Amino acid sequence: MLTESYTPEVLIVIPTYNEADNIEPIITAALAAAPGVHILVVDDSSPDGTGDIADRIASEQEAVHVLHRTSKDGLGRAYLAGFAWALERSYDVVFEMDADFSHDPSYLLPMIRATQDYDLVIGSRYVEGGGTQDWSLSRRAISQGGGLYARTVLGVGIRDLTAGFMAWRRSVLEAIDLDSVEASGYGFQIEMKYRASRMGFRILEIPIRFPDRTVGESKMSSSIFTEALSLVWKLRFKDI
Repeated sequence: MLTESYTPEVLIVIPTYNEADNIEPIITAALAAAPGVHILVVDDSSPDGTGDIADRIASEQEAVHVLHRTSKDGLGRAYLAGFAWALERSYDVVFEMDADFSHDPSYLLPMIRATQDYDLVIGSRYVEGGGTQDWSLSRRAISQGGGLYARTVLGVGIRDLTAGFMAWRRSVLEAIDLDSVEASGYGFQIEMKYRASRMGFRILEIPIRFPDRTVGESKMSSSIFTEALSLVWKLRFKDI
C-alpha cells in the first residue's frame, strides 16, 4: 500500500476495441494489484461486446466506470476522452494502460509511488532492466529503430518515446493543451511525452518487461507507424 503521507486518487484509463476476452481479467488484476484505484474503460463500440462486459462489471463494482464512444478514431482520441473525463473529477494521477496484459499490473504500485516525486512516470522497455518478451526480431528492430529516430529528431533523452504504460500527474494534463494534440494513433504517445518534456516536467522511466499479447489481435498497422514517423518532424518545428 502507499504511505499515509501520499495517497493520491488514481484513475487507470483502459481504451478497448474488441477486448472481450481480456477486459474482465485485466480489471480484476489491476484492482488486486493496486487497491483503491479506479478504472475507466473507454470503449469504441466494440462489435465483440467488450463494452457490454465493462458495463456489467461497472454495475457490480463502484471503482469501475465506462465511457462509450460511437466511433473508432484512434488510440490517442480514446485517451484524450479519458483524460477529459478524469479532469472533470478529482483524480490526482491518471494512467494509460493496455487491456491485453502487455502492461503488467504488478508495476502499478511502484509507478504510483514514483509520482510523488515525478510528474510523468513511464514504464520503459528501453532502460536498464527493461525489455520485450516473445517479440520477433523484425518487431524489435522496428520499435527500437523508430524510437532512436524520434529521439534524434526531437532531441529528447526519453528512451521509450512510444511507450504506452504511463502515469500522469494531473498538473501535466492540465498544463498541456489537450485540444491541440494532433496525433490519433501511436504517434500520440510521442507527442504527449515531447510536450511534457518541452514544458520542463519531471520525467522518470522505470524498467518494465513487455510481453507480446497472447489473446486478441494487435492494433498496430503500417499507417499508424508511418503517422508516428512523420509526426516527429511536425513536432520538431512546431512551437509548443
